[in-house]
Amino acid sequence: MTFQPNLLQGQRAFVTGGGTGICRGIALELARHGCDVAITSRSSTHLDPTADEIRAMGRRAVAVTADVRDPQAVEAAVARTADELGGIDILVTGAAGNFLCMAEHLSPNGFGTVVDIDLKGTFHCAKAALPYLKRRGGVMLNISATLHYVGTPAQLHVACAKAGVDALTRVLAVEWGPYGIRVNGIAPGPIADTEGVRRLLDDASTQRAVETTPLRRLGRIRDVTDAAVFLCSDAASFIAGHTLVVDGGLWLTASRDAFAAPPEVADA
Repeated sequence: MTFQPNLLQGQRAFVTGGGTGICRGIALELARHGCDVAITSRSSTHLDPTADEIRAMGRRAVAVTADVRDPQAVEAAVARTADELGGIDILVTGAAGNFLCMAEHLSPNGFGTVVDIDLKGTFHCAKAALPYLKRRGGVMLNISATLHYVGTPAQLHVACAKAGVDALTRVLAVEWGPYGIRVNGIAPGPIADTEGVRRLLDDASTQRAVETTPLRRLGRIRDVTDAAVFLCSDAASFIAGHTLVVDGGLWLTASRDAFAAPPEVADA
């Protein structure tokens, strides 16, 4: 996307998982296009450097630790953001957990933890941000995945959680549209320059994914951040309840082996 420093001028964004990976990229890209940005994560390790990058662009930044599984912690982080930035116009929910585990070895705790982070965490953020988004309308953008579109082995827990996120996106788009709030999602495929792909896909799985993708490459964080800027901008002012797949067409062609897990995966 062509850099437009005033595209989101005057907007205030709250981004979960904003210290690393895709959501760090989204936080920085929103700032590049004029947003003041708050980022949150369970750990402060990566938050401060990202916040410093945002400030170096001339934007205001808030770095606040919070576990999205804790509704009270989320409410406090959102309230602090609204206080320091003067409100919230854009909510990006991207905090997530993942690991490889075949369903027959998956423990209730392992399954529940991912659902708690990905799905319930998204719900907690939505509830906490709603009073601020209602003030002048706004955008909620949920980061989903394509795992549940293709029946990905060793990813039952994440697939179920992200399927719930897609459902949440559609329902909230209907319920909150009258408030002037647009709710949409992005479902990235494998994004090569993320820790998740480096950790979860071995060389053979990566090569299969590349060969199966119609555009013959894995995604880049920039591919997702461009989509995020579009959906958060007025260019998408009549788009609601949609989860945009950003995967080069892989979800349309992938067989069950396209993301197949390595033979040994950890119990959880």
